[in-house]
Amino acid sequence: MPAALPLPAIVPPQTEAEFRLSSADFERIRKLIYARAGISLHAGKQAMVYSRLSRRLRETRHTSFDAYLDDLERQSGATAEAEWQAFINCLTTNLTAFFREEHHFHALREDLLARRGKPLRIWCNAASTGEEPYSLAMTVADTLGTSAQATLLCTDIDTLVLATAQRAVYAADARGLTPELLRRYFLRGTGANAGHIRVRPELARMAEFRPFNLMSPQWSSLGAPFDIVFCRNVMIYFDNPTQRRVLERMHAQMAPGSLLYVGHSENFTESRDLFRLRGKTVYERV
Repeated sequence: MPAALPLPAIVPPQTEAEFRLSSADFERIRKLIYARAGISLHAGKQAMVYSRLSRRLRETRHTSFDAYLDDLERQSGATAEAEWQAFINCLTTNLTAFFREEHHFHALREDLLARRGKPLRIWCNAASTGEEPYSLAMTVADTLGTSAQATLLCTDIDTLVLATAQRAVYAADARGLTPELLRRYFLRGTGANAGHIRVRPELARMAEFRPFNLMSPQWSSLGAPFDIVFCRNVMIYFDNPTQRRVLERMHAQMAPGSLLYVGHSENFTESRDLFRLRGKTVYERV
């Protein structure tokens, strides 16, 4: 990880800051989240770090970032692991929607049709609050039927968003859902649940949710090779060496000829030995 330039003491824009985030605190946070989650924070993220972690300081009743970080590194056992997870949850970004980057789902339908009649393993490795996994499940159901031989593994490093995904409850006016999709794949809430929708059980059963850190060495725990992988808007948070390590591990988990769907601003042409461009932000495993 490249060394950061010295920074002045950092405080949020309001006149009186509740806590003081020093340059040393910020650099320490950068190193910790890089080591734990591979996330590379640049100097422009000070305000974001302050906003998100200051809430955690209040929750844990710490009076300074320095004291919180000391305790984070000093604790051991289950308590420490729980707080490390809370630290990671605070600093991950979860921006998602149903059928986001719609062209991917048109391409996915074609790929599913080409694989009709074969067992399929799909991995959504930035599941967030569930909109992307359920978009995948709806596409599979629309294309191959709800009884298709398809398993959908949905992972995320953030345990809080995974809990939301597993509940499968959303606002009734969620962006990306047509009236037809709402009718076929969701139940409308009534009474106290009015204004909300729930994914129908037969669709929800297609998705298995599990926490997974892409920095983990335990990639074999993911199971047999995948035919389709959605890893969208994840690599933008990694530096180039981390991207390469993750792509190499991902390559090892994918079947020959399988497809990798990535975010609109991600480009892996420097890893042509692993993946070749197949379509708009769609790569084929070499």
